[in-house]
Amino acid sequence: MKRTTLSLFAAAAALAALGGAAVLTLPSGGEGGGSAAARTAAKAPARLPVQRSMALCPAPTSSDVGETAYTAFTPVSGAKSAQKGAAELLSAAGSDKKDDSNKKEDKGNSKDKKGEKGKKEDKEPAAAGTSVLSLKEPGKPATATTGRSDAPALIGSADGALAPGWTVQQTTVIAAGSGRGLHGLTCTAPDTSFWFPGASTVKGRQDYVHLTNPDSAAAVVDLELYGKDGRIKSGAGEGVTVPPRSTVPVLLSSLADQPAEDVTLHVAARSGRVGAGLQTADDKKGGDWLPASAEPAADAVLPGIPGDATSVRLVVFAPGSDDADLKVRFAGPNGTITPAGHETLHVRSGMTVAVDLGDVTKGEAGSLLLTADGRSAPVVAALRVTRGKDDKQETAYIPAVQQLGGRATVADNRPKASTLALVAPGKEAAQVKVTSSAGSEGGEPAEKTYTVKPGTTLTVEPPQPAGAKGSFAVTVEKVSGGPVHASRMLALPKDGVPMFTIQPLADDRSSVKVPQAEQDLSMLNR
Repeated sequence: MKRTTLSLFAAAAALAALGGAAVLTLPSGGEGGGSAAARTAAKAPARLPVQRSMALCPAPTSSDVGETAYTAFTPVSGAKSAQKGAAELLSAAGSDKKDDSNKKEDKGNSKDKKGEKGKKEDKEPAAAGTSVLSLKEPGKPATATTGRSDAPALIGSADGALAPGWTVQQTTVIAAGSGRGLHGLTCTAPDTSFWFPGASTVKGRQDYVHLTNPDSAAAVVDLELYGKDGRIKSGAGEGVTVPPRSTVPVLLSSLADQPAEDVTLHVAARSGRVGAGLQTADDKKGGDWLPASAEPAADAVLPGIPGDATSVRLVVFAPGSDDADLKVRFAGPNGTITPAGHETLHVRSGMTVAVDLGDVTKGEAGSLLLTADGRSAPVVAALRVTRGKDDKQETAYIPAVQQLGGRATVADNRPKASTLALVAPGKEAAQVKVTSSAGSEGGEPAEKTYTVKPGTTLTVEPPQPAGAKGSFAVTVEKVSGGPVHASRMLALPKDGVPMFTIQPLADDRSSVKVPQAEQDLSMLNR
């Protein structure tokens, strides 16, 4: 026997000793021969709970009159895990502080951690890696607050039993100055690409994109702006380095030579990954966080336009190589209509289109549906929604939202202040279960099941937890039926200003598909 043949047998024996080969076997009778008894059909991937989740929260505000609340929550899973798990938010390293020209003098309305009026926290900002908030158990929210104008970005992780569905909400009330209003954001998971239609670089508006790197190696990011005439060329946004476990804010107007009212921002990581958040501040119309749009698709659903909206502006961008033709419809509580004068929309490839829909709701809450009209091309989209009038205006954003897959969670809900919008855009009704958790300071959870009629938007107040104290979390699960999309509005009016913020409800990443594999030593004989 030749030495090479002996070597091959030795290698095979070594592989067998290490545990054999993990393979997916072919169905009986398929290619490759062998008896039917020796082969089994490849099984579909199983859905298993995730073992680790991450959430990145950008620096909340540079205002001296801002108060921020963080709320972390993990839903109770059906099967109890033997692992206890841990979940914690740690402060990230800072970068160059952003322009503070929008700060207003503190008039004594803020409180320090002890609740004493007229005093601001004067301690040094938390060092990188300092624990800001930890969650101890599923089913009960944990909260933390700060009134600091130099509060850092946070890097959070959860593992074990606290990982499936772990969600963090950051809510800031800015009492005065540019961007005055309620700024809310569901802290994001790290990724390599984010689309933000609805940004602006005009005078009187300050839009910052916050880039947070959770990893131990630097990330390199390109910031691309697209206006009504296509790509806005600027070398300033290329190759932005985000150091390890740190955050970098970038003013969008510094990336453009000329101001533009409606632009689309694309955050694309060349290397590494980041969490991206875009905060808007308007001198007259307040401000909020602009959530990233769902991934580019031929159709888009933007749920949860409040019935008392005084202005609704649609911004759409076509990132592909083809133009997009879209039908525009409004799904209200009783059915779907086509807004007069806005029946269709043509979006040229690589360009941003904005349309002022005015009083599209006619006093009834609803959702906007964009569907391909003949020519199918992917788009990203967002709505800028304004409530109030004159100097009492406030703004929030609704991006295109993916349909509910398994479960979605939104934290930091307040009694009588939260509203869910559920829309079934297709021809089939959907049944949805809504569960409100216990409060952060006590109470019992509550749940209710709703049916959403096809082509309509159902607007409901989530069930109130019995005896709830503090904020609570809301979990939404599709029980049956056709596609359904959802968002949550949190309204905290103050001094005559209808302060509000809207968060899309995306899948909470509680489970992942895992292919089934098994040892098959017969592979060594093939």
